[in-house]
This record gives sequence, C-alpha cells and structure tokens, in this order.
Amino acid sequence: MILRKYMSMLGIGSAKIDLQLPKHQYAPGENVTGIYLIEGGTIEQQIKRIECDLVMTTHSDKKEDVIGTSTILSTQVIQSEQTNRMDFHFQLPEDIPCSTSDCTFQFKTRLIFNEGVKSADLDKIIITN
Repeated sequence: MILRKYMSMLGIGSAKIDLQLPKHQYAPGENVTGIYLIEGGTIEQQIKRIECDLVMTTHSDKKEDVIGTSTILSTQVIQSEQTNRMDFHFQLPEDIPCSTSDCTFQFKTRLIFNEGVKSADLDKIIITN
C-alpha cells in the first residue's frame, strides 16, 4: 500500500482526467458544455482542483495566449478504480477570432491533487462563424 502511494505521487497509477465534448466546432459567443471524466488510479486521492484553460496558439510566432480559465475547487476524494463525472461549462468570448491554419485553439485541462503529480488533458476545438 505504501509503495502504491509513493508511485501515485510520482504519477504512476494516479487518477486521470479527460474532458469530453459533444462536438469540436463552435461559434464565437457559444456556450461550450461537456463533462470531465475522472478515473481513479491505484489508490484513493484527494482532488484539490480542476483547472481548464482555453489557449489560442499562433503558429507563425509560436505564441500561446490564454483566452479564459475555468477552475473548480474541490475536496472530493476519488477512490481507487472509481469513475466520476463533473459538468463542464465555458462561455466563448463574442470577439474570439476564427480558427485558421496559423491560429488554433485547445482546452488544456489539469487535475491537481493534494499529494502527487497532476494529470493533464488536451482537447482541440475549431472556432467558425
């Protein structure tokens, strides 16, 4: 049991997060909804928070800008091998630019624990008119 605890603190067998969206194409100003799917690892872990950033990447100058952030503070304990779902909501700005070959968007999600390393997930979306 102690070995599993230390392994999860290093990221081996820790809980994982996956942002699941019903679609991947959105319009400026649209409300993005989905679910966070949290799958428990080899031991129980206490969730500290879930952070999700909408990041715009401009490839020509290799620049990343955070458009907005959603944070959920939590004291929830995810049991070993347990699966939990949490609702996800994010309002896109009205003035967000459309996706192009040079400008792309993705949600960067992080599950942060009281002890152990964080779990991360990336989900690309397309902004169109």
